[in-house]
Amino acid sequence: MSEFSGAFQVRETGPVLECVVNISEGRDRAVIGAIGAEAGGAVLDVHSDPDHNRSVLTLIGEDAPRVVARAAVERLDLRSHDGVHPRIGVVDVVPFVPLGDTTHEEALAARDAFCRWSADELGVPCFRYGPERTLPEIRRGAFTTLAPDTGPSTPHRTAGAMAVGTRPVLVAYNVWLAEPDLDGAKRIAAGLRSPSVRALGLQVGEAVQVSMNLIAPDLTGPGAVVAAIAEQAAIDRCELVGLVPRSVLEREDPARWEELDLGTDRTIEARLAR
Repeated sequence: MSEFSGAFQVRETGPVLECVVNISEGRDRAVIGAIGAEAGGAVLDVHSDPDHNRSVLTLIGEDAPRVVARAAVERLDLRSHDGVHPRIGVVDVVPFVPLGDTTHEEALAARDAFCRWSADELGVPCFRYGPERTLPEIRRGAFTTLAPDTGPSTPHRTAGAMAVGTRPVLVAYNVWLAEPDLDGAKRIAAGLRSPSVRALGLQVGEAVQVSMNLIAPDLTGPGAVVAAIAEQAAIDRCELVGLVPRSVLEREDPARWEELDLGTDRTIEARLAR
């Protein structure tokens, strides 16, 4: 692994791809651990949420997503799954993210190769997102207005389907409100939505949260959305899901890092440097 000093650098062995695999299991630690262990040192981070019943595994490379997907399909059953977060499969989302000098075309090639592999090896249908369509469009239209791009035309009996895409680096971020006002959380989420922010207001156990994807985090980072929410409601706590690019961290006031659930050890670069 190459050294990282402020920006991603490409290894001489090929493109550097991050893949943030979302699986539909957030409660059984033994199962989550067994699935993650299949990828060994390619796992940069694991974040699990029992209410969402979902785990986010931040991986590096093209091989790790395949072994994690196979392990999840073998161990999980969508028919018995329940959780707050929307999902179409036990391996729900597989985004390939180019880092450093890695090109969008290389990420697309990795995405398409994964889709073919999933269809051939696992028999699980895949919907592509990226230049063709967005992930929310897949959630709305899978198996109704949209047919899978690879694999069977109907969901796998136990594994459902996968949304496999390419995207730039984003930040998954939750803000928990001090009062369990779901209607208020939904109103706040609606007001936050923009070309750089996707947001939902969700009931999570006894609490509510504004759950977000900051899809242009260098433009709208955690500090900005937290400030916007704080103008409308008291905040209990903030939660980073996965990792952030160092550039996003450095745009925030270090005095606020703890409040925002950020830190130098929570960057993609820091985990890669290990």
